[in-house]
Amino acid sequence: MCFLLQTEEDYIPYPSVHEVLGRKSPFPLILLPQFGGYWIEGTNHKPTATADPEQQPCVASHIKLETNSTAKIYRKEFMGKEHFNYYSMDTALGHLVLSMRYEVIGEQEHLRLLLRTKLKTHHDVIPISFVTFIITFLNVLFEIIQASRLIVTFDEHVISNNFKFGVIYQKFGQTTEEELFGNNNESPAFVEFLEFLGKKIELHDFKGFRGGLDVTHGQTGTESVYTTFHNKEIMFHVSTKLPYIEGDSQQLQRKRHIGNDIVAILFQEENTPFVPDMIASNFLHAYVVVQVENACSENVTYKVSVTARDDVPFFGPALPDPAIFKKGHEFREFLFTKLINAEFACYKAEKFAKLEVRAGLMLWPDMKCGRTHCVVPLTIWSVLITEDWMFCLTASGWAHQLMLVVFLVFSLVSL
Repeated sequence: MCFLLQTEEDYIPYPSVHEVLGRKSPFPLILLPQFGGYWIEGTNHKPTATADPEQQPCVASHIKLETNSTAKIYRKEFMGKEHFNYYSMDTALGHLVLSMRYEVIGEQEHLRLLLRTKLKTHHDVIPISFVTFIITFLNVLFEIIQASRLIVTFDEHVISNNFKFGVIYQKFGQTTEEELFGNNNESPAFVEFLEFLGKKIELHDFKGFRGGLDVTHGQTGTESVYTTFHNKEIMFHVSTKLPYIEGDSQQLQRKRHIGNDIVAILFQEENTPFVPDMIASNFLHAYVVVQVENACSENVTYKVSVTARDDVPFFGPALPDPAIFKKGHEFREFLFTKLINAEFACYKAEKFAKLEVRAGLMLWPDMKCGRTHCVVPLTIWSVLITEDWMFCLTASGWAHQLMLVVFLVFSLVSL
């Protein structure tokens, strides 16, 4: 179950964590901040009387890593096949790059179109009967391999096989950021959980993905937790393994790394609620809260709740009801998939969406420079007809108008 509250005027403030702790336990794993701003998934942790303790609450076949659906379309559908790449600049839409390929599906002719704007990539396969092109080519130079490489670089810049996640240890009764980052000792239950997450590695001269940690001078501690998952490398920023500075109540060295992560695990050894605004961070947008039961035994189970800022869309896999997992491979698959999907979902939040646009725009100059080497402006007189619209494409601006028409086509198809 997922709860989302939007504005301060919509509801009565939630009780504070101190008010809740004054009540009778058990307490929820997560409390919403008093004035909202976050949603919660996984609020039921009462085991059912008929549940089979050996049966896992999730099925591996239902667990799916979410990816950017358009990032590899060019590599799959265009690269190495005969197609055209066009570049133009529009005052309203900005830089535009269109890839177009003719193909026959069944017995019908189609155009596969991939149009990139600064905000979004549009992809569709449209019957030629929907869009009729009557074009006379007088001077054409086909794309060369450099163009494909530039476009693949742009399209796939959103794909990452390296991830870094924070791991924060919350002891019983801890309700402030200073208390969370001040924990210096690892209990047996926390050590068991870290071993479940991955392998303890020495940072000095570590050759894998380091997640921003210092592997030369030891300025970020001597060890960390690292793992691989479905050909992806994951480095965990564990709060208790980052440097502890005596006299620094805020432990800024620890917060500098975990506060710059996007997703973090919060491990609870006992029943104390976590409030997501306990930690002041512009980057942390989602938390997976894990509370252990029967630690260091043959019957270890973990209760799980998830919270994220309200502009982060829901991400799978969905938590079971009740949200209780038996320690094992199935839970590890679920947890790591949830973490990675959480990061991809967070990129859709307003703050990261703006950063993503900037990252993409930084690649546009390379695309523009590459264009001069691979596509020569065509001298064309032609007419394009789509339904009741007719466009006369002049010799000077046909490519630009072509892309505006394709943009219109995508708009019509989406209606």
